[in-house]
Amino acid sequence: MYYERSWNHFFILFSVSFVVAFIILNNVLHQYINNRISNIYKLIRSLKLGKDMKEVLAEHASDDPIKGAEQEVRDWAKQKSTEIDQLKAQEKFRREFLSNISHEFKTPLFAIQGYIETLQDGMIADDPDMALIFLDKAAKNIDRLTYLINDLDEISKLESGKISLNIQKFDIVELINETIEHLIDKANRHNIKIVFNTKPNQAIQVKGDRLKIQQVLVNLIDNSLKYGKHGGKTTVSIFPLLDQILIEVTDNGYGIEEKNLPRVFERFFRTDKSRSRDIGGSGLGLSIVKHILEAHQQTVNVRSTEGIGTTFGFTLSKSKNI
Repeated sequence: MYYERSWNHFFILFSVSFVVAFIILNNVLHQYINNRISNIYKLIRSLKLGKDMKEVLAEHASDDPIKGAEQEVRDWAKQKSTEIDQLKAQEKFRREFLSNISHEFKTPLFAIQGYIETLQDGMIADDPDMALIFLDKAAKNIDRLTYLINDLDEISKLESGKISLNIQKFDIVELINETIEHLIDKANRHNIKIVFNTKPNQAIQVKGDRLKIQQVLVNLIDNSLKYGKHGGKTTVSIFPLLDQILIEVTDNGYGIEEKNLPRVFERFFRTDKSRSRDIGGSGLGLSIVKHILEAHQQTVNVRSTEGIGTTFGFTLSKSKNI
C-alpha cells in the first residue's frame, strides 16, 4: 500500500514536471522560431524596399511574421509579374517602332533610288521633260526624309528636356487665326472648310511657348484636313475652364476605331496604314503634340466615332492680367 501511494505521487510529480517542461520548452522554441522568422521577414522588406539593413532591423515586425512574410512574397511575385508584362509590352512596342521607322525610311529611299537610276540610264537626254518630273519627285521624297529626321530629332530633344520652352503671355485667339490663315490653301485643296468658333474681337491671354503651341495647332488642324472627308468641315473651339482653357479641333471625317484611340499618340501609329501612306507625312505629328503639351504640364485627349468624326482637345494655362 505504501509503495502504491509512493508510485502515485511519483507519477503525479512526473506528469506535472513534464507538462511544465513542455510548456517552457514550447514557449522557448516558439520565441526562437518567431525571432528567426521576424528576421527573415525584415530581410524580405529590406530587399523589397531597398532600405539599409540597420534601418529595417530597427523597425517592428508584423504581429504574425509568417503571415506577413507570405503576403510580402505574394506582393513581390505580383509586382514581378506586372513588370514582366510591362517588359513584354515594351518589347512589342520596340519591334513595331523599328518596323515602322524602317518602312518610313525605305519607302522614300527606294523611290529616290529608282528615279536616279532611271535618269542615269539616259532619260535626261531621251526625254528632258520627263527627267524634270522625275527630279521633282525625287526632291519631294528627299523632303519627306528631311521632315522625318527633323521630327525624330525634335521628339528626342523634347523627351530629354534639351529643348527649353520660352514661356510667355500671348493671345491664343490671335494665334489660332494665324494658324488657320497659314493652312487655308491646303484646306481649299481638300475642299474642307475651317470654322473658328469665337466671339468677334475676343482676346484670351494664355501662358506658353507661342511657337510650340502653334506647332500643336498646325499638327492638329493639318491632321483633320488629311483625314477629313472631301467637302467636310474642321471646327476649332475654345472653352473656358477655372484656371485653364480647353481648345478642341473637330472634324467630320472618317473617325477612329475605339480600340485604336489609346494608341493614336504613338510614334508612326496609323489607323489606316494603306490610306495613310498615300497621305504622307512623317507619322510623328500627334506624338510631337503630346510631348509639347506634356512639356507644358498640360493634357491632350482624343475622342472619336467611326463615320462621324474625331475631336482632339488640349489645355493651356490662363495668364493672369498684370
